[in-house]
Formats: sequence, structure tokens, C-alpha cells
Amino acid sequence: MAAEDTSNSAHDLDDEMVARIEKSHPTGLTSQAILDALDGTKFKISEATLRKWVQLGLLPRSVRVGRKGKHQGSQGMYPATVVRQIKRIKEMMASDYTIDEIQREFLFARSDIEETERVLNRAIDGLERAIVERAGAPVAKLLERDIDEARAYAERLVDKLTDIENKLTMQARLRRAAV
Repeated sequence: MAAEDTSNSAHDLDDEMVARIEKSHPTGLTSQAILDALDGTKFKISEATLRKWVQLGLLPRSVRVGRKGKHQGSQGMYPATVVRQIKRIKEMMASDYTIDEIQREFLFARSDIEETERVLNRAIDGLERAIVERAGAPVAKLLERDIDEARAYAERLVDKLTDIENKLTMQARLRRAAV
């Protein structure tokens, strides 16, 4: 793996900056866009590191998305939350956690939880679009309430899974601190 630049001249990447990146890339980021977003920060990584962390399951896999235009092919898009995950991994490494510890104790479910959230939102959005297309149908209002209820259930499910993961993470940190 290539060495990462952690020089003092690199700036921090605060939560507000990460949120701006996520908001400005709702459909995701290419690997180059990820590297560009982290360039000049203390969280800079190489393309090789990005690929390795994906292979290890620390980061989600990209999804192939077609490009507009004839014969343009497709490109791999990572969820916008990947920048937040990279930041979390780099912070843990700076606290002397090994990749193995991070993989085993902390981020083992994070990618799956975020993927579950994306899949649920995509399914609900699709159903909502179908309802909009059928506006005026007598059951449209009932279905809109069902969609709102489904969104609330999905949000609670993701929150509960995150809460469980956080509790497991806290236990791992306490175990490590006791050593």
C-alpha cells in the first residue's frame, strides 16, 4: 500500500465539510472524486488504499452507473458517505488501531447498515413515484400515508441497527482501554 500524506500542512476535514461533500454528491462519488475531496487534508489516501479498504469490507463497493449519451459506458459510484467512513478509519488508525481491529471490532456492520438504508430509500422512492404517477386515484392518500409510515419504519430500523453497532463499538473500546 502506498504511503499516505499526513504532513502538518494538511488541513482537517470537519463534519460540516463532510456534510457539504455528501450533499453536493447525492448520487455518489467516483474514486477520483473521493481522492480529490480528500486531497490536501490529513485524511488523504491513495487509489490503492481505497481499493484495499473496499476489498477488506471497510468501505462499500462501488455501483456501476451508466453515463448519459450513446456509447458512454458506465462508471463506478461510491455512496457519498464513503468520505465520512474514510475519515473515521484514518482517525482510528491515528489512535493506534490496526486495520484488523477496525475491521473486526468497529466497522464490521457499518457498510451493510448504510447499504440497507440506501436500498430501503430507493424502494420507498420507487413506490412513491408510482403513487405520484397514479395521483387522483381514490387510494392515493391512503398510499401516501403508508409511504410516510414506511419511511418512519425504515428510519427507525437504521437507527436501531446503528445503535446496536455503536454499543458493540463502545464495548470494544472499553475492552481495549482496559488492556
